[in-house]
Amino acid sequence: MITVDQALQKVFALADTLPVEMADLTQAAGRVLAQDVTAARSQPPFASSAMDGYAVRNADVIPGAVLTVIGQAAAGHAFDGAVGPGQTARIFTGAPLPTGADRVIIQEDVQRDGDQITLGDNLDVLHHVRPLGVDFKAGDVFPAPRRLRPADVALLASMNVAAVPVARKPVVALIATGDELVMPGEHPRDDQIIASNNFGLKAMIEAQGAEARLLPIARDTEASLQTAFDLAKGADLIVTIGGASVGDHDLVGQVAQDRGLERAFYKIAMRPGKPLMAGKMGEMAMLGLPGNPVSAMVCGHIFLLPLLRKMLGLGEKPASMQPMRLAEPLSQNGAREHYMRARITDDGVVAFDSQDSSRLRILSQADALIRRAVNDGPREAGTLVDVLML
Repeated sequence: MITVDQALQKVFALADTLPVEMADLTQAAGRVLAQDVTAARSQPPFASSAMDGYAVRNADVIPGAVLTVIGQAAAGHAFDGAVGPGQTARIFTGAPLPTGADRVIIQEDVQRDGDQITLGDNLDVLHHVRPLGVDFKAGDVFPAPRRLRPADVALLASMNVAAVPVARKPVVALIATGDELVMPGEHPRDDQIIASNNFGLKAMIEAQGAEARLLPIARDTEASLQTAFDLAKGADLIVTIGGASVGDHDLVGQVAQDRGLERAFYKIAMRPGKPLMAGKMGEMAMLGLPGNPVSAMVCGHIFLLPLLRKMLGLGEKPASMQPMRLAEPLSQNGAREHYMRARITDDGVVAFDSQDSSRLRILSQADALIRRAVNDGPREAGTLVDVLML
C-alpha cells in the first residue's frame, strides 16, 4: 500500500489541464477563468455623483451662499452645459458631473426657491463625487485562474466583457457496479440495495463545475463491464464504483486491464478507502473507487475533486484543511491515515462514535472530516487537528 500523499501525486499525473473555450457571460458562473481578461472601459467612465443634490464649484461652497440652477443631470442624461461661478445644476445619483463642477451638495443641505438654492449653515464636508475609474480603469486586468462567482460575473459585465475564456468542463463517466444494485424508484429483491454512490458523486462532480454522465449499472460479468466501458468512451475521466477489490465478483480491475489500463496504483493506507485503484486507459484517466458509500464519497473529496480542479486549471492542490480544536478526546489512530466523520459544535469538532464506512446517514449528518495521521497518538480535548469542511 502507498500513502495518501503518494497516491494523490499519482492521481494528478493522470490528467492535464483541459483546453480553453469561450463562454458567454450568462453561462460563466462557476466556470474557471483560464486566461486573464482586460477591462474594456473604466468604471465609472466619468466622474459621477454619489448622492442626489446639486453639482457646484467647491470654490462657491460657503454657508448661506445663493446659487442659480442652470440645468439638470440624471443617470443616462448628462447636462450639456458648464457650471460657472455662482451656478449649480440639479444632479441625481449616478449622473455625470457637469463640466466646471467638482462637488455635490446633498439636497438636505439646500433650500430651493424657483431657480435659486441657498446653502445651509452646517454643510456636509464630503464632496460626494465618484472619480472616473475609481472602481477600475480600462486596461485593468482580471486575473486567471479563478472560479467565477456571481460577484465576478457582475464585475466582468461592468468591464464590458461579454464572453470569457474558461477551461472546458471535464466529462466524467460514472459506472456503479454490482449485481446487488438497483436504481432509486425500482423494486429491489430482498438481497439487493439501492444505488446511492453514483448519485452522490454526480452531485459532487457537478458542484465542482464538471459534467457527470451517469451510466447504467454494470453487473458482475465481463460482458456487462465491457459494455459500460464502451459507453464511457469520449469521457475525460472514468470513475467506477465498487468491484475493484479482490473478491471473486470484483472484476473491474481485470476488465480494465484487458482494455489497456495502465495502472498507477492499487490500495492505499487510508481509512475509509483502502481498495482504491487509479490508472490511465488510452486518453482517459480512471479512478476505481470502493463500493462502500462512505468510502466512495470520502475518496471523492480526497482524490476525485483535486483531480478535477487540476483539469480545470486550478493547480495541483490537495483538499483544503484547516486547524480546529477537538471538543472531545480521540483515541490512538492505527496504521492507515483516517478521515473521521465529525460535526462542528460551539466547543470545537467532535468525531462521531461510529466510523463504519457503510453508514451513509452519518456522513450526511457530518460537517467535516477529521484527518488523523498514520499512528497518530491519543488526542486530548482542546488540541488542534486538521479538518476538511464538507
